[in-house]
Amino acid sequence: MTKSVLGIVGGSGLYDIPGLTDAHWEEVSSPWGEVSDEVLFAQIDGLPIRFLPRHGRGHRISPSHIDFRANIDALKRAGVTDLVSISACGSLKEHYPPGHFVIVDQFIDRTFAREKSFFGTGLVAHVSVADPVSPLLADACFEAAKAERIDVSKGGIYLVMEGPQFSTRAESNLYRSWGCDVIGMTNMPEAKLAREAEICYATVAMVTDYDCWHEDHLEVDVSSIIEVMKGNTEKAQRLVLNLARNFPREHPACPIGSDRALDVAIITRQEHYDRDLMVKLDAVAGRVLQRS
Repeated sequence: MTKSVLGIVGGSGLYDIPGLTDAHWEEVSSPWGEVSDEVLFAQIDGLPIRFLPRHGRGHRISPSHIDFRANIDALKRAGVTDLVSISACGSLKEHYPPGHFVIVDQFIDRTFAREKSFFGTGLVAHVSVADPVSPLLADACFEAAKAERIDVSKGGIYLVMEGPQFSTRAESNLYRSWGCDVIGMTNMPEAKLAREAEICYATVAMVTDYDCWHEDHLEVDVSSIIEVMKGNTEKAQRLVLNLARNFPREHPACPIGSDRALDVAIITRQEHYDRDLMVKLDAVAGRVLQRS
């Protein structure tokens, strides 16, 4: 079996994880662009950990300017088999107050200014993202949160908006009418790219505010969000440490095939492959392209 390597993408407020051993930052270059930051290589009880601050340390990069392809490619090159996204989000439900965590299982992608696939002209592939979250990884995140006595719910829809502005009140109410649970700016196309890279993916959505639909919270205030994020960050760090200590050291086969997503995805005939694109795909799709 493949050895597990647990990847953590830290969102707003989570720029480091204390308690790691053998921790050191390394630059991992990618042919797809500029990675948000160096990757932190470390261990927890012998389990390899790879941590990447999505916005860069110091929160330098806005959601629309994150190079998601470079980030996912770099984590794949760093050996990641399972990737947990830690993301600050707004709540679209009364019963998800600030400080609540939601282990989401679905996304609605409303982004429009981002590159969303590693594949394209000369090497076309279509992966399924009907179930974008890997269930075993989501279960493990949920159990870790419960073990740490974090107020958490399992299952929910994450509406991904482009940003960087927050929603209008009309938009917020529209998304509520769609049945969405939380709203954020970063998990798409991240989840889609993780699927293309055959990395199991799950999201821990940390609620910071009620967006602007709530009559007691008629606008989103960054200073208030930052105060909530401080508490959320401490909880997220505890969740990650608990998750890692109990994580399987051998990567289990994903029941929905997240880790074999490219087996039946590439549609371009081999004789028409774009060789330059093949080179760029060496980490993401090397497993299947090497058979070609």
